[in-house]
Amino acid sequence: MLLRISEAKGSALEIRWFEALESTQKRLVEDIKEAKVRSPIAYCTTRQIAGIGSRGNSWIGQEGNLFFSFALHLQDLPKDLPLQSAALYFMFLLKEILAKKGSAVWLKWPNDLYIDHKKCGGCVTHKVGEVLICGIGINTHKAPENFGILDIGVSHQELLEDYFDLLAAKIQWKQIFSKYKVEFHKSKQFTTHIGDRVIGLEEASLAEDGALIVRGERIYTPR
Repeated sequence: MLLRISEAKGSALEIRWFEALESTQKRLVEDIKEAKVRSPIAYCTTRQIAGIGSRGNSWIGQEGNLFFSFALHLQDLPKDLPLQSAALYFMFLLKEILAKKGSAVWLKWPNDLYIDHKKCGGCVTHKVGEVLICGIGINTHKAPENFGILDIGVSHQELLEDYFDLLAAKIQWKQIFSKYKVEFHKSKQFTTHIGDRVIGLEEASLAEDGALIVRGERIYTPR
């Protein structure tokens, strides 16, 4: 059931709130493909039944948390943004918004939000023609075992409006990357999955386009 429709304060992006969805990303991808809606648009809910996580895994969507997906035309993205690093770009902007609100959240390469050593959010991206769709989930109120919860209270509506306003500013990739590479050392105590491979990040470095460099190998995230 569609609950309400609004717009982000500083952009023309339409925000649609639903009582519940199987997956905000799956629904938005389908609606974009079938031309039922056009970008820029976002689908949001606090009750997601079958969310999509990284590598095709499910994202356990406990009721009351924030789940949203947004669609942007490629021409509405920063001109210097490498598409293979779009997930990193989108999540770092969200991390910046949360940090300004007082959170100690940080971004693990390439697209996971962490509180201390526990994941509290993540995203996946999907390209449909000339439209890029990004799905994000954040544990704002509850978390499954071994996952983290955001360390501050936030208004979902206010958080999304602030976030979409920041997206509309089209901050250059090089500005975001210059900030992120300073924090990349936090990721080095972890591993990441690339296909069926588990790669340790302790010896990794970053290329200017956001790729991971491990023992001379250049690795891009498929997310």
